[in-house]
Amino acid sequence: MKSNKLTPGCWVVVCDGNKALILENRGDEKFPNLRSIEVHTREDWMTHEMGSDRPARIQHSGGPSRSSIEQIDLHDQEERKFLESLAKRLHQSVAAKKPQHLFIVAPARALGMMRPAYSPMLRHALIGELDKDFVKMPIHEIEKHVVALTQ
Repeated sequence: MKSNKLTPGCWVVVCDGNKALILENRGDEKFPNLRSIEVHTREDWMTHEMGSDRPARIQHSGGPSRSSIEQIDLHDQEERKFLESLAKRLHQSVAAKKPQHLFIVAPARALGMMRPAYSPMLRHALIGELDKDFVKMPIHEIEKHVVALTQ
């Protein structure tokens, strides 16, 4: 079993469906020092700006009745795309050996959307996941919470 200690150079990725902070441990295992190296954001559009907000309708072949088709949740779809692209970005970095270890912090919903996009190489580099929503916290608060949970 891998240790979930934040080794020097370990990346801590704090994200949700709209924002991702990639932080690097510039300290050591005993005294981590998280520093921001990348910030990714997704513009959160209103539904009517993303597409039609009226559900499509179909006419049944056996008569004049019509029914609506369940509408696709466009926000959900955009969040999923954002998290999948983040997983691809992390895979590229792990493939380049920078970093060798990752720790991901995200709400359960975001983790659920992101996990299917993990490559085997990314899974191997992953030392832990934390089901928390820290993305709006300042970095020093994120560091305090993550360190308390990984020590």
